[in-house]
Amino acid sequence: MNRIAPALAVLVLAYCPPLALAQAYPVKPIRLITAEAGGGNDFTARAIVRGIGDSLGQQLIVDNRGGAGGIIAAEIAARAAPDGYTLLVYAGNLWTIPLLKKNVPYDMARDFAPVTWAARSPSTLVVHPALPVKSVRDLIALARSRPGQLNYGSGGSGSSTHLAAELFKSMARVNIVRVTYRGNAPAMNDLIAGQIQMMIATAGTVAPHAGSGRLRALAVTSTEPTPLAPGLPTVASAGLPGYESLSIYGLFAPAKVSNTIIQQLNREVVKALARADIKELFLNAGLETVGSTPEAFAAAIKADTARLSKVIAEAGIREE
Repeated sequence: MNRIAPALAVLVLAYCPPLALAQAYPVKPIRLITAEAGGGNDFTARAIVRGIGDSLGQQLIVDNRGGAGGIIAAEIAARAAPDGYTLLVYAGNLWTIPLLKKNVPYDMARDFAPVTWAARSPSTLVVHPALPVKSVRDLIALARSRPGQLNYGSGGSGSSTHLAAELFKSMARVNIVRVTYRGNAPAMNDLIAGQIQMMIATAGTVAPHAGSGRLRALAVTSTEPTPLAPGLPTVASAGLPGYESLSIYGLFAPAKVSNTIIQQLNREVVKALARADIKELFLNAGLETVGSTPEAFAAAIKADTARLSKVIAEAGIREE
């Protein structure tokens, strides 16, 4: 009897290959949870759907879950079954929220598995034309000569514009006073009007105002020049080595999703992000496609967390 059992096992495997013994992924619709409709998270999620919907052979559904500063969407994804049918598309506030708030109901390292870095949005360091500076070096020199006399505008505490400016202050060792706004749009309006002196805002927002001469763009916050701001140097190359500030958008799965599924999703999304039509779609929205391995995305998150954690601690920033 003991000799018959192994023989039966061989016959089963011969007629039922391993792939046939388990259901192929995916066999049902996939839900992409993200923040409220209309922002960069929502756009990235819908662009991913457009890029990989046909190749996966299943419907992808964008599930907008706004509220609580982004915590609701993240918590739903963190608690989802690790079967690959609930994913999360989110920006860098996924890992900055826990740096700014206590008792966040998820843990970045414990609850999420990075799939790929999908897109990034560099910002532009911009000043009012009345400020007598034409470069990053000029701005740093002026700020050092006038401690506490220059100001910058930003959205709420912990916003990307706020953290980018505080990182600049920390690395440049300058004292520039923050003027707080309810959002980036009113801050930009006051900068154009000359009510404030400088700001770090998304490249796409700044471009038309810099082109018309209403503002003076000095540099971009990515480590490499960007097609979103042609001709501008980077902050790092123009006077502040090592500086980098990006809005990062990526795809995540709940922790414990199998590596096989992670790798399949990664291949499909990265392939889609390399397509010319998808690249153009992102550029028109003020974003650059990336496409990375899960490991490279995890490393980028770790580096960004370390950089911002230091700035947040030094400046004593807490979410308002």
